[in-house]
Amino acid sequence: MKTNQNLQIHFLGAAGTVTGSKYLVDTGDKKILVDCGLFQGLKELREKNWEYPPVDVSQIDVVLLTHGHMDHTGYLPRLVKHGFKGYVYGTYPTLDIAKIILNDSAKIQEQEAERANKEGYSKHNPAKPLYDLEDVEKTLPLFKGIAPSQWMVLFEGIKARFQYVGHILGATYIELDVHGKRLVFSGDIGRTEDLLLFPPKKPKSADVLFIESTYGGKFHPNEEEAVPEIEKLVNETINSGGSLFIPSFAVERAQLMMLIFWRLLKEGKIPQVPMIMDSPMGAGVLELFHKTRDWHKLSEEECDEMCAHFTIVSSYQETMTLRSDNEPKIVIAGSGMLTGGRMLNYLETQSENPNNTLLFVGFQAEGTRGRKLLDGDKEIKIFGKWQPFQMRLVNIEGLSAHADHKELLNWMSKIKHQPEEIYIVHGEKESAEALQTGIKETYGWEAKIPQLYDIAEL
Repeated sequence: MKTNQNLQIHFLGAAGTVTGSKYLVDTGDKKILVDCGLFQGLKELREKNWEYPPVDVSQIDVVLLTHGHMDHTGYLPRLVKHGFKGYVYGTYPTLDIAKIILNDSAKIQEQEAERANKEGYSKHNPAKPLYDLEDVEKTLPLFKGIAPSQWMVLFEGIKARFQYVGHILGATYIELDVHGKRLVFSGDIGRTEDLLLFPPKKPKSADVLFIESTYGGKFHPNEEEAVPEIEKLVNETINSGGSLFIPSFAVERAQLMMLIFWRLLKEGKIPQVPMIMDSPMGAGVLELFHKTRDWHKLSEEECDEMCAHFTIVSSYQETMTLRSDNEPKIVIAGSGMLTGGRMLNYLETQSENPNNTLLFVGFQAEGTRGRKLLDGDKEIKIFGKWQPFQMRLVNIEGLSAHADHKELLNWMSKIKHQPEEIYIVHGEKESAEALQTGIKETYGWEAKIPQLYDIAEL
């Protein structure tokens, strides 16, 4: 049996950047991939999705998923295409979400490639999707659901445990014991106070800790404090004859926004206007809320009542009709960082109306349309064409599903002994460095910030 002297970590994604989470643990004997995310945002990162990874994919034995978001699961069909044949383990809600997200992603890629070829705006001839629905069909049979908080033996001397971490339905941090050495992968850590989800569990020991740093150095207001801000925004927008558009991640953020709007309406604090949730993926996740009572705070009655107040759009044709309707309304649609999804269809027709408001309620990664607008761009490129952006733009960070600086540090507070190694991942340079300083000041521990494709010897 190989010992942990042979342990290597390959940082294949979300190292020096936020997206594309992939960490390969090579024991010398077995190869375990933790997360399998898609790169998003900057063009040079997105192009890496098309490259063959710098490891032999066919040699990877197993994939463990912290949660279902695209930047943690979206590369799976490509991995299978490159020769991966092992199992993909995750909690049941994580795998349900991954299935919804992968199907939606493949469908959008197919549609965009088709449109690009028809309208001739791609540099590639013909434009092709990164993967299609057939590739997703080959991936799903590899999924194996596991219960949280229970050790699962993967191989001789290697076991894993998935622990509740808030953030979204099914999300966990992963404890991986490799021949007596404990590796802890934080995944994305949720908020301590969340309207929908319970507080994250905390690890008690870690020889090697991999911690996300999305909001390192940043502090969120309480979610409850954001609600009056949203109330004011809705009233101002509707009273000016405009509509409120919320690009949202289909998982958890969309449902949180629905909950906030429904409660404001019920309390008579906002006017009665059409409320639309335009996301087939988001509609699928709503079903999950009914099935996963142990993972969130909503009662079945609340779920039913909230859904009854929204028009759930699934057909593309309905989207195309709604996007040309100028009557005041509230629209929640994908995607959260404007990297694709139905929201782009609305912006194509509505971005020049200064009475409309675009509200961001989640992180905007570097290089995404969302980030460019936040940074002051007055034009937006949609389906190959540039068009003016004249909507009012608002960003409310208090609604983020990610822990802030204080919460990230607090999540480490129960670790009894100093880890041998701490790796700060899943963050842009400034955020990672802020968390590195915070860890040193709070615990006196040194932490490293690996870069993409670094290899660490343990």
